[in-house]
Amino acid sequence: MSTTQSERLRALLDPLVSAAGLDLEEIEVTRAGRRRQLRIVVDSDEGVTLDACAELSREISGALDASDVMGEEEYTLEVGSPGADRPLTEPRHYVRAAGRLVKFRLHEGDGDLVARVLAVDEDGVDTEVPGVKGRKPTARRIAFGEIAGARVEIEFNRKDKKEEEA
Repeated sequence: MSTTQSERLRALLDPLVSAAGLDLEEIEVTRAGRRRQLRIVVDSDEGVTLDACAELSREISGALDASDVMGEEEYTLEVGSPGADRPLTEPRHYVRAAGRLVKFRLHEGDGDLVARVLAVDEDGVDTEVPGVKGRKPTARRIAFGEIAGARVEIEFNRKDKKEEEA
């Protein structure tokens, strides 16, 4: 997708997505055979419902039909949420991952670190590194500048806080 098309799409879509109370995370135009596919990823602190995606898809479709930003060629529109395995790249992504286990890839010699996100501020992330072999968990502060990449780890056996309190 050309930079000009990307900028025009973002300028058209950002107000619609913001009006729906969502964040525009990604815009991607790819080829799917003879057609193009326009994939729009949205998110919010509360998550995104299927109904919200459907309503936003209708609004975006109308706005795209009324503009020339996609040109004359046919395309398929897909509006969705980022999914559980998306990379964490913005501070707001870490805020949304609070309470979750995250695998951090660090710049300096530490390699990978798996830790639970406790709190996030403008400078970095406060985490709890799980204890190994019966040891207690330890607190660790990770500055955003130390992080080369991060993804949420899917936990299949994690107890819900309500279950732990019972």
